[in-house]
Amino acid sequence: MSEHDARRRSQLAWGLLLLTAVLLAAGLAAGSEGWSLRDLAALLQSPDAALIVGEIRAPRTLGAWLVGALLGLAGAVAQGLFRNPLADPYLLGSASGASLGVVLVLAAASLAAGQGQGQGMSMATLDALQRVGLVGAAFAGALLGVGLTLLMGRGTQHTLRLLLAGVVVGVMLSAVGDMVTTMAPDALRGKQAFLLGSTGFLSWGSCMALALGLLVAAPVAWRLSRLLDALSLGEDSARSLGVALPRVRLALVVAMALATGVAVSQAGLIGFVGLVAPHLVRRFAPSPHGYSLLASAGMGGCLLLLSDVLARSVLAPVEVPVGVLTAVLGGSYLLWLLHRRGLS
Repeated sequence: MSEHDARRRSQLAWGLLLLTAVLLAAGLAAGSEGWSLRDLAALLQSPDAALIVGEIRAPRTLGAWLVGALLGLAGAVAQGLFRNPLADPYLLGSASGASLGVVLVLAAASLAAGQGQGQGMSMATLDALQRVGLVGAAFAGALLGVGLTLLMGRGTQHTLRLLLAGVVVGVMLSAVGDMVTTMAPDALRGKQAFLLGSTGFLSWGSCMALALGLLVAAPVAWRLSRLLDALSLGEDSARSLGVALPRVRLALVVAMALATGVAVSQAGLIGFVGLVAPHLVRRFAPSPHGYSLLASAGMGGCLLLLSDVLARSVLAPVEVPVGVLTAVLGGSYLLWLLHRRGLS
């Protein structure tokens, strides 16, 4: 590693730490009327500070960073595993599976609401059950999508077959979800909200689940980072170096599915973060996978937290779905990148 490369990596690491600190402060200052540090200082002196800042803004801000970090990590794993810069965390059917799980819960809740009213069940109880069910169903659905992909792809022996299986599973589960919404139209609104993504429901419990997912997935991915470096040389070269490709791929797919499933279960489908974060890391500081995986997690956290602050502030008091902003920002960056490479 040259001195110039080491300096670039150090600068990126410190830059991400500084940006994270600034964005965390901005997240605490962002409210229904936009964001202002002066308003935050005044709010901290009011009796409502513990509720508004401690129970609403703080977990939402930290949770947004953790969701972005999980997606950034999963995106870096996917791009390294498939040696494809356009791979993203939803490549193996996790998005369609999570969406189907949410749709099934929403349809069941709609049916239960009609029956529950006659049995004296309160709407608050139904809402609480539905919220818990959505998180579990999204996580289980994401894992189900990846599991079906592994089953149809006959494991991880062949990368191309695994990718094709992911496409087929994604289309199939999406079709099943559309069929359910056709039979239960009340579930369509909730499905749309899930597809747009939201950080508005993140709590301290959500942050604990997200942090646990990151603490499990990140060490696994980092431990296998040298094998990703070997895989980048080609499958034949990796085999010649003694890499057990099927076993390594399976471990990486499990880590990617875990990170994606936890993120999706808490915040819905948020696009482009897992795709763009590794691109930005490679652009600023090309490096082996050991560094790029962790840096992509940090970059993903900053990207989603920035989008969340903008979502709360751009059209305040109206809040823009955070998934819309990530799509606009991420898509604009990729279009600019393609345009610049086309000119070179």
